[in-house]
Amino acid sequence: MEDSLIRVMRDAAFQAGRALKRDLGELEHLQRHPKGVGDFVSAADIRSERILRQLLERARPGFGFLTEESGEIRGEDPHHRWIVDPLDGTANFLHGFPFFAISLALEHRGLLVAGVVYNPAMDEMFSAQRGRGAFLNDRRIRASGARDWPEILIALGPWRSARRGLYESLARRGLGRGRRTGSAALNLAYVAAGRFDACCADRLSPWDMAAGIVLVREAGGMASDMAGGEKMLEKGEIVAAGEALHSPLQELTRLAEKERERCPETD
Repeated sequence: MEDSLIRVMRDAAFQAGRALKRDLGELEHLQRHPKGVGDFVSAADIRSERILRQLLERARPGFGFLTEESGEIRGEDPHHRWIVDPLDGTANFLHGFPFFAISLALEHRGLLVAGVVYNPAMDEMFSAQRGRGAFLNDRRIRASGARDWPEILIALGPWRSARRGLYESLARRGLGRGRRTGSAALNLAYVAAGRFDACCADRLSPWDMAAGIVLVREAGGMASDMAGGEKMLEKGEIVAAGEALHSPLQELTRLAEKERERCPETD
């Protein structure tokens, strides 16, 4: 893949991010009208997707799309597909909390080959291409080399997840500090940058994690489903970490999942 691809993706994310940043500035004027705020955020989400699609279609005509708002859109090119989340972290955005992002990935013949996660509130652009490394703005990033379990900082999925017991089991088995942030895309970008040592989450959609998978792997980390396989997008789950932590963390998720199967929970 040529360098121009990442430039196209970064520019699209930046342009959509400018609109979201303007919208974020308007939220404080709407806080007394909850319904209006919700409608406003929905409009911001849709507007962000429209900007992304216009720019990407212009740059790469014929590529298909898989997006949160519009679902599957088949293109004339059957081999390339954009996977897009125009606003990951909607609840954070709704409250004016600056931890949200645009997530954009490119899939080629079923293989994730490029990813961009952009937080416009902090002007942080995470980007990666297969075989070319991962970057935060123009600086190379690397996943954590942490090995000490009690000290690791890990991003976890929603507390109301069906795997709530899994997370509790992980904690009993010596897991370090856990955080729930409200943005799976940024969680994975932070794993790539070494800000989080690991991420474990389920009930995700492809657009929540596609770009983050590329970032983590190109930053020297590892990403898999909870069984250690490659079906993250199909299963809606992910275990991502630096190389030293991924295997033991994946083993913990496997053991915790066995516990869950023996004592199933109700959602």
